[in-house]
Amino acid sequence: MRKERVIGRFLGSKAGPLLIVIGGMHGNEPAGEKAIEMMVGNLEKEPIINPDFEYCGSFLGVRGNTKALAKGVRFLKEDLNRLWREENVARILTATELNPEEEEVKELYHCIAKEVADRKPTKVVIMDLHTTTAIGGIFAIPTDEPESERIAAELHAPVVKGFLKGIKGTLLHYYTLDRFPMPCTAVCFESGQHNEVLSVNRAIAAITNCMRTIGSVRAEHVENQHDHLLIAFSKGLPKRARLKQVHEIKPGDDFVMRPGFKNFQKISKGEILADDRNGPIACELDGLILMPLYQKQGDDGFFIIEDVPV
Repeated sequence: MRKERVIGRFLGSKAGPLLIVIGGMHGNEPAGEKAIEMMVGNLEKEPIINPDFEYCGSFLGVRGNTKALAKGVRFLKEDLNRLWREENVARILTATELNPEEEEVKELYHCIAKEVADRKPTKVVIMDLHTTTAIGGIFAIPTDEPESERIAAELHAPVVKGFLKGIKGTLLHYYTLDRFPMPCTAVCFESGQHNEVLSVNRAIAAITNCMRTIGSVRAEHVENQHDHLLIAFSKGLPKRARLKQVHEIKPGDDFVMRPGFKNFQKISKGEILADDRNGPIACELDGLILMPLYQKQGDDGFFIIEDVPV
């Protein structure tokens, strides 16, 4: 395992869950990597500052697409977060010739599997940290499992369901309940725009809240500022939402998003959202836009979601 993969570890004094946090699955999203680096430092300092601090279980912070992170691009050959289909991972694990992202899949797989085998945790929780090209709003993406939804709800951000039906091959698809001998769940957190300074702070707050939710740290050891930061940035956003449509970009489409759209902005049926080689692309339904694509790489032009009453 290359040293660039592991950002840091923290081992608790008591048995408990293994929390694996991944930053930089896309190489142009550095906030997650920075947040993990700071979190590892905070965990190392906390027992010195607070003698009563106890950590149950263990923490592992890793980089996702190390090669793309080094170049500051989303990916080199393929989107790393679209390669985690069961049959594709099985092929990658036995193949001898791999492209850069396939090599990342193989290393990540073995890194995670070894950590689980070494720690023998009570359960495994994987948090995948991301950011978006557009501004305006943070959100959490759970799997369909109740534990993933419970963790997502405690991040004090909109919980957007249905993503696993709209896109395929993500880390969340692969690391499901029965992946290991012990329960395993995964959740994704989008902490803001790629280069926004507070995206790092919000990612740290999300990691902290996740540790509290899964029982790695006691609630009294978590500062209220983490909740306040997430709640403040989620003000006015839906508590829960559901994915309704994904605009898939195909090779040669020459897709260009129209400027000015923000995450969670209201859009109306018939409104022009983007253009491609076939002309203007109109919105097919009323809703809220999410992750409009303002970068060259990517296969999803935009997502349309609807508010779901709590």
